[in-house]
Order: sequence, then structure tokens, then C-alpha cells
Amino acid sequence: MDRMDNMQLTSRQKEIARIIRENEPITGETIAERLNVTRSALRGDLAVLLAGEIIAARRRLGYFYLGGGENPVSVEIRSVTVKDCMSRPIMVKSSANAYDAAVLLFTEDIGTIFVGQEDDVAGVVSRKDLLKCAMGNDDLTKVPISMVMTSRAKMIYAEPTEDLVSIAQKMIDYEIDCLPVGKFEDVEGERRFVLVGRMSKTNITRLFLELGKGKRR
Repeated sequence: MDRMDNMQLTSRQKEIARIIRENEPITGETIAERLNVTRSALRGDLAVLLAGEIIAARRRLGYFYLGGGENPVSVEIRSVTVKDCMSRPIMVKSSANAYDAAVLLFTEDIGTIFVGQEDDVAGVVSRKDLLKCAMGNDDLTKVPISMVMTSRAKMIYAEPTEDLVSIAQKMIDYEIDCLPVGKFEDVEGERRFVLVGRMSKTNITRLFLELGKGKRR
């Protein structure tokens, strides 16, 4: 049963709850504009709704409806986009070999590198790719990077405006640890992938740590 059914609310308080339920998250200023009243005139009504746990408030986000609305924490996580927490991409030239890639992964202490140039990515190489390659080859210097990488055509990537929930879902669905961040563009008649960053499981873990410590509120 909705909490509103167990409380004696004024008509304006019910209207405020309805506005929040249909438009969450919503700021107090926007609610005041909807009702054509001042922000200070709503303080008492909002206090009643907050005390009755009909609504909740989150700094920088606004008010949420608790009697069936989305969890504020979930909304806050979805409000963070890839461009807010992505890392700098590490590149290796298309002319490199598998050994070059392995050394770069080790020296940069990362799990994934990208092949080509930032304005024209040819593919992606992970630790798993190099491990598979090493199991069947004695000399990695003789293996072209093109034989190890996942090509651009098969590459799973993230766009800068995607939310972190969809990125985490991609990583789980495709069993990958890192995604190139960017988009495909037509350059002089050629279809290229332009790289702007990388999104890894470490980035997502760092986000949850910041949320847990209240640094993003």
C-alpha cells in the first residue's frame, strides 16, 4: 500500500507528491514553478512528505518519490556518463608485434591497449588475447599485432554519453574488461573509429567507491 494512503495530507501535499512521482528527479525550484508559488512556501509541505518517507531528497539531483519511484542511488549511478570517469587510452602502432604489445601492457600496468592511431583505431588487444597467442608461439616478436587483435569491425565500444549501468552490462554480456570510448565517423570517404578514452572495470569500481564515500553527492 502507498504511504500516502496512511497519511492525512493536504491537497497541495498530494499534488506535490504527484508532481515528484511523475517527474523525478525534480528540484524544489521546478516544483514551485509548477505550482506557481515561492520555494519558501513549499518548505513545510516538503518537510511533511520527507518525514513521512513519501519522498526523498538527494543533493544536486532533487526529490524522488519513495512510494513506487526509482531508487535515488540507482538514478545517481545512471546520471554518471562514460565521459565523466573514463581514462586516457594507451595506443600501439599497427606496425607493432605481439611482443611490443605485451611490454606496453606490463609497463603501463593496464589490461587493454588499442591498435593504430586515436583518429583511426584498427583494433584492440587484451591480456587474454596475448596469453592465447603466447601459448602457441615461442617468439612473440614474429607475430604481427594484426594477428592478435580484435579488429575494428568486431570491436565492442562505448560512447561518451552512455551511462555506467549500460557499460557494466556490456562488459558482463561480452566478458570483456575494457571498452574503447569513441564513435565511428566518415573521414574522406573512409569509415574510421575515433578514440577519445577507455572505460575499464577499474573505472566502474572507482565510481562505486566514490559513491560509497559520498564524494559525488
